[in-house]
Amino acid sequence: MHRVEIRICGLGGQGVVLAGQIIGRAAVYDGNNAVQTQSYGAEARGSAAKSEVIISDGKIGYPEVRKCDVLVAMNQEALDKNIIDLKEDGVLLIDSTNVKNVLKKRAKVFRISATENAEKTFGSAIYANMIMLGALRKATDVITEKSLEGAIEEITARSFADMNKRALKKGEETI
Repeated sequence: MHRVEIRICGLGGQGVVLAGQIIGRAAVYDGNNAVQTQSYGAEARGSAAKSEVIISDGKIGYPEVRKCDVLVAMNQEALDKNIIDLKEDGVLLIDSTNVKNVLKKRAKVFRISATENAEKTFGSAIYANMIMLGALRKATDVITEKSLEGAIEEITARSFADMNKRALKKGEETI
């Protein structure tokens, strides 16, 4: 049975929850089972946030990530807190704009300057999560590009869908 556990972590306002929702929907479009959970501080913006997605071609009996196959860290504090849950030889994607120190861990590490690229290319940091999603898709191949784009079109506001898909492509180019 194929099962992948993904955790995306950062701060409220960085689009962590939205990214998880999009991955979960895309996984279902690909014909898999998926469960997505989320948690964030009471302040929502600026407090710790995480989104977890489990993708499987079989039943998912427990909805929380125990050990990540893939960890996406949008800031240093999130990485420091969550790196312990990354499996040996897992995939680690970090937003190198906000993460400077990567603890030693046997993992395949991808450094993506997502926030910097979002600001330079699209004029706003709000697209950093989509850049990270594109990088995640390319680095792991756990979801297809077509399903990811379909999920973006369905979940995000129509006025942002095209820009989000452009940011997704930008992220794919970083890998």
